[in-house]
Amino acid sequence: MSGVMELLGLSGDIVGDPEKAPVLVIMGATATGKSALAMELAEIIPAEIVSADSMQIYREMDIGVSKPTHEDRCKVPHHLLDVCEISEHLDVYRYVGLADAAICEIRKRCRIPLVVGGSGMYIRALLRGLDPLPSDHSLRMTLEQKYSSGTGFAKLRDLMSVKDPEAFAKLGHDRRKLARALEVNILTGKSIVSLQNTWGGGMRYNVRAWTICRDRAELKERIGKRTDAMLSSGWIDETEKLVSAGLLQSPTARQAIGYATISEFLDGKITHTQMRDRIVTMTCQYAKRQATWFRHQHPEAMPITNIPPLLPHDNFS
Repeated sequence: MSGVMELLGLSGDIVGDPEKAPVLVIMGATATGKSALAMELAEIIPAEIVSADSMQIYREMDIGVSKPTHEDRCKVPHHLLDVCEISEHLDVYRYVGLADAAICEIRKRCRIPLVVGGSGMYIRALLRGLDPLPSDHSLRMTLEQKYSSGTGFAKLRDLMSVKDPEAFAKLGHDRRKLARALEVNILTGKSIVSLQNTWGGGMRYNVRAWTICRDRAELKERIGKRTDAMLSSGWIDETEKLVSAGLLQSPTARQAIGYATISEFLDGKITHTQMRDRIVTMTCQYAKRQATWFRHQHPEAMPITNIPPLLPHDNFS
């Protein structure tokens, strides 16, 4: 247990006065083991965990988003889990408001907020403030409607590859983010990428932060093991239920990796092996993008490279 404190470079005086203690942040790509490390720490110090996962915030999305187990949630209070219905829209602005409120309440109880997750933009906005980029709700709704279909997404990609190749190279895999990049380009005449590079001044909180890093081969192995465990634990049944409830038509919850692929399997379009391998590949690609984000966008975080292969609470999240 004491090894966790040593690993993170923390001393016992961090619990001396919880009201003056910093907000602790453990971030990292999917499947690096950040949730398990957070649980180990939260069982030593008087901490409560604030999720920084944009998908764990949805009710009934449990297995497919590696939500903390019931046992872990009983041992350590968790916040920002099961807050929204899958039909609700969630954006970074709402997340920051919810996270600020949770941190405030935790401190009122003289406990330490421990922010844990892999949604890098949410973490950056919480720590450094919301991005100042302009927006136009009417324009955004028009773009969402115009480019919401598969054919529309292809047209959006073609447009942005010419209009804003920098944004296309970074965001071309994500329809919603690419549409947002087009919105900003229309409003400012500039690339969202160059504008985001100027985002963020001082920290909003006194923070101690860490980024969990793993070797790429090790991470791929963990992702494969986690995918197999999730599929054998009821992820397919969970997907069938959520798809029937409208998950694939939801505004933001539908972006969770795996559900659309499992839906293809349920429709008989792909085999079980194809489904499993596609999920592993997409998750590895996502983890690579996350690692790039954390490396460039969070200089305040100390990289942790010597985390043990497995921790007691490890579910490969």
